[in-house]
Amino acid sequence: MSDIQQFKNDHRTKYLADEYERLNAEIARAVALGAEDASMADLAKEEETTLRTQQAELLKQMETIIGGDDVGDGPEAVAAVMEFRSAAGGDEAKLFADELSRMYLRYAERKGWEVKMLDGLSMLEIRGKGVYDALQYETGVHRVQRIPMTEKQGRIHTSTASVAILPLRKHTKHELNMAEVDMEFSRSGGAGGQNVNKVETAVRLVHRPTGLEVRSQSERSQAANREKAMMILAAKLESFEEEKAAKEHAEKRKNQIGTGDRSEKIRTYNFPQDRLTDHRIKESFHNLPGILDGDLDDIIETLREKALAGEGIPVVE
Repeated sequence: MSDIQQFKNDHRTKYLADEYERLNAEIARAVALGAEDASMADLAKEEETTLRTQQAELLKQMETIIGGDDVGDGPEAVAAVMEFRSAAGGDEAKLFADELSRMYLRYAERKGWEVKMLDGLSMLEIRGKGVYDALQYETGVHRVQRIPMTEKQGRIHTSTASVAILPLRKHTKHELNMAEVDMEFSRSGGAGGQNVNKVETAVRLVHRPTGLEVRSQSERSQAANREKAMMILAAKLESFEEEKAAKEHAEKRKNQIGTGDRSEKIRTYNFPQDRLTDHRIKESFHNLPGILDGDLDDIIETLREKALAGEGIPVVE
């Protein structure tokens, strides 16, 4: 039997290890019942078998989580999470945040990457070779200038939405203390098969010291969603600490393409002029319909080349 203590010592699997040990107590009770009452021996044996099967499944989950062979380390991580939030601009900002999410979703499809919606369009998990390397410079405030459908005077409105990109790693620098985390369960929303919306499989985590929160509902089981949410929360906390450190050393920003802070304004989408401008490198790109349909290769390659050449320009505040 595997050493359960190693799973109890890892924050990602502790809750599964605790359940594994709880089943040990149930198995002991079933064995004792069968030994004390011969008439219950068959029933007790059946119960023991069921409980050991549940333990085997828990063990398999824990070994998969610890193994984590589908999540890389550092910039070459093959999994990343993108989070989208509306900022200034009310309903138009919310529409723009959803448009940005669809833009990256289509870009991922063009690249042959796997995409899961963890919390509708507001949070995407993207897996594939080179994911984080390609998307790492997308964090920040994206601004849109256009005439909304509801605008009768033909006036151009400005709205903003923020984007955050988080690499998912086997090991994060931030140790997640579950005593500081509130956990809630609910039914998953949207399509998901016959059973997914009938049980409380969706998981929401709130880190009390920072107020950071995560919701995951893409997986079919509560345990899988809980593990995914904890991994993302750990990544968020790591990003939070990195942003704080970057602000404390702002003089170094002249050699960077931003600090990865989602409060920095990085890009403007100007619809009347059919132009996207990246303020960090002071370059513009045209064909907004194509860009919003996922044609991002030119933009992403230009950013990567500028970053490698050390030509990053401080973000426009």
